[in-house]
Amino acid sequence: MGMLSIMFESIVQEVLIVCLLISISLAGRAALIMAGQRWVGTFAHTATLTTLPIITFVITKVISGNIALSLGMIGALSIVRFRNPVKSPFELSVYFAAITMGIAASVSVKWLVFFVAAMGLALVVMVVASILAPRILGRPYFETSFSEGNRLSTLEVEASAALHALQDSEDLISEVRRDGAYSYILASNKFTVLQGDLRKLEGNPSVIEARLNK
Repeated sequence: MGMLSIMFESIVQEVLIVCLLISISLAGRAALIMAGQRWVGTFAHTATLTTLPIITFVITKVISGNIALSLGMIGALSIVRFRNPVKSPFELSVYFAAITMGIAASVSVKWLVFFVAAMGLALVVMVVASILAPRILGRPYFETSFSEGNRLSTLEVEASAALHALQDSEDLISEVRRDGAYSYILASNKFTVLQGDLRKLEGNPSVIEARLNK
């Protein structure tokens, strides 16, 4: 009876850890989407982010304390070849974080809590830096990139003369002058900001064409 009780308690503990891993994965997915990383919102990436910690947790539990099984698992996994292209180093870091969650949970829940807390601290530091940088340095802390899965709106403007209202904008990512004409491209993850930039151009005779893309 005592053995059954111990086995039951162990199973309950493992189930709770799995539920904790799923909850943390889904919370991380929500945080990434709020940060503008829309790539994680697809079914494939959501399923990967949710199941990868569980897979790593189970594998680590199975091979822990068994050298022969560990070597056999390494040999089996070395046969697998992944050909999925990674869009950015950040996406790769997310996958490593998911793997680390599974390993930490198999070793000790306190290491899982420590890991999540450390990642949360790093996130807070980046958020604070992004808020203070425009006020202290006069420019954004992060550079805008279309290749990293950010949800961006754009404003494209063609003009016959220089538009100082756009040249001074923090959202300006491209300015081209060719044959007396000026082309401007502004990008932001806040559509209302670009709407404000567009309103500044109303009534300006130099504007030939303006396109606002959401």
